[in-house]
Amino acid sequence: MRMISQYLPPRSIDFLGRGFTMVWYFGSRIVLGAIGFALILMLLLIFFNPPISAEMIRQKIEGGPVNQNWVDIEKISPHLISAVIMSEDARFCFHNGVDWRQVEKAWQEALEGAKKPRGASTITMQTAKNLFLWSDRSYIRKAIELPMAYLMNLFWSKRRQMEIYLNIVEWAPGVYGAEAASRFHFKRAAEKLTTRQAAQLAAALPNPIERRAGRPGPYTRRIASIIHKRMGGAAPWVKCAVK
Repeated sequence: MRMISQYLPPRSIDFLGRGFTMVWYFGSRIVLGAIGFALILMLLLIFFNPPISAEMIRQKIEGGPVNQNWVDIEKISPHLISAVIMSEDARFCFHNGVDWRQVEKAWQEALEGAKKPRGASTITMQTAKNLFLWSDRSYIRKAIELPMAYLMNLFWSKRRQMEIYLNIVEWAPGVYGAEAASRFHFKRAAEKLTTRQAAQLAAALPNPIERRAGRPGPYTRRIASIIHKRMGGAAPWVKCAVK
């Protein structure tokens, strides 16, 4: 700002200063307003199931189908819970909504020029994004998502976080939640999933549009096999969500 000021008249400098102030003022109000609104909803969602998510609303606005059938976590196979944790967020039971170890690793990989740095989003952060926010990557979204994850972890039990996540996450184009996904891919209820089927569903999560859980390609099958092996020793890592 100081270097720019050398080449601008005083009135322009004053105008720019006011502009930055206004952007900061309104931007901070938007972030705080979104967090405040989400806080009220989070408190309500301790007791009530969300009828829809922001991601489903986007899908409907774009004219796409929405196939979802909410089921309580007791009606979801423990195999799927274990598979998702071991695939998406192994420290789910131990962090407070944000896993700063993974954030640091992802940041380091990005600095080193990795073509595909690891994702650092926890299941809690993904739930915040899917339920309240938008899917496009942006610093504004992250600025809202991080405090939301902390609030979710404060108000919701780990099991409740997992219940909501598994009921709103997309598992195929327009197919949301474990029950709809299980019937779409395997023609069975979510509580009847086998360990292999659960692993295939978890393997598809990073890209459910291209990865088909029911008819996996070679790459998805390989990822599912890795997840399936991890599930054998999952007990200490999933105890907060599996009963």
